[in-house]
Amino acid sequence: MNDRAALDLLVAQGPLTRTRIGELTGLSKPTASQLLARLEAAGLVRTTGNVTGRPGPNAQLYEINPQVGHVAALAVDQGGISAVVADITGRVLGESRVGTDAVEADTPNRTARLVAGAVDGALDEAGLTREDLHGAVIGTPGALDPQTGLLRYAPHLPGWQSRALKDELAAELGVPIVIENDVNLAAVAEQHDGAAQGVEDFVLVWVDEGVGAAIVLGGRLLRGATGGAGEIGYMPLPGAPLSRGGDLSAARPDGGGGFQRLVGSPNVVELAWDYGLPQARTVAEALARPAVRAEVARRLATGLAAVVAVVDPRLVVLSGEVAQAGGEELRVLVEEEFTGLALPRPQLRISDLDGNPILTGALRVALAEARDALFDTA
Repeated sequence: MNDRAALDLLVAQGPLTRTRIGELTGLSKPTASQLLARLEAAGLVRTTGNVTGRPGPNAQLYEINPQVGHVAALAVDQGGISAVVADITGRVLGESRVGTDAVEADTPNRTARLVAGAVDGALDEAGLTREDLHGAVIGTPGALDPQTGLLRYAPHLPGWQSRALKDELAAELGVPIVIENDVNLAAVAEQHDGAAQGVEDFVLVWVDEGVGAAIVLGGRLLRGATGGAGEIGYMPLPGAPLSRGGDLSAARPDGGGGFQRLVGSPNVVELAWDYGLPQARTVAEALARPAVRAEVARRLATGLAAVVAVVDPRLVVLSGEVAQAGGEELRVLVEEEFTGLALPRPQLRISDLDGNPILTGALRVALAEARDALFDTA
């Protein structure tokens, strides 16, 4: 326990002296010295210079040895796969992106090869090989059904519906694999680095080409019996066609209906055309028109009201292309739509994370998994 406490401190705060580690853990100087000697002998920590510029002898600084292990984080979308590779401290060393056309459609194990191509590209940039990896976390639309192993709610990802998908990917890369819903991973990023820090009960609503939610209650993700908790893109709402069971095989994220048909980014652009703005080609151009922005806010509020009525979160975080393009003006309009409703009034925030939140969350989970394994000195 003392070893893990010291290692977690070094991860969180960077290089520390023996004295400072003792102060933060409550350990005596002799115990802290023994601890650091043990971790250094195990190759988990290393010295990294001295503290200078103060009276007395210069104190040695200790840090996590970044060569202890490396992890990969991936984000899958309809156009391809993005990957990053990082060392055990979380420092990103390499990045890569492969399109779905990188491997021929009829190639055996095509999905596994696409994933491997993305990982290998990031490893090459980092000067590493697959032998350096200790694990990988992959964020995808949909969710793995814990009973069947099938990726559900993602009919628009051909090749990802194998019952042996997780085993096939693990065999290809040669490391343990975690496959997680992409919006759940975005919520992990918000929880640790973004708008939901310090909040135990919140909902992240992802409004992009796909629409989904991650529900965090008591600090823990709610997954559901089939992994489908938060698949609000299929949620039936007035003004949208129903997403019937048979439609789930359709090669589109929304299965042909539901909330996503009202607020998904392609539908926001279509809405602008309906409002007489045929030149709008992007979500940002569409939401620049006040009438479109107001209608999207009304639709968003209708869907959020259904979620809030069931979950009663303290906070709702809006993320994805539509939320980012609409920004604070859209957030205010959505908030105004809640006025007068006989519902709880959660805080409403727009995500302010930099970069790809799905990759950020995947990296967070990958590092946590690797550290649990590598930092166990028992």
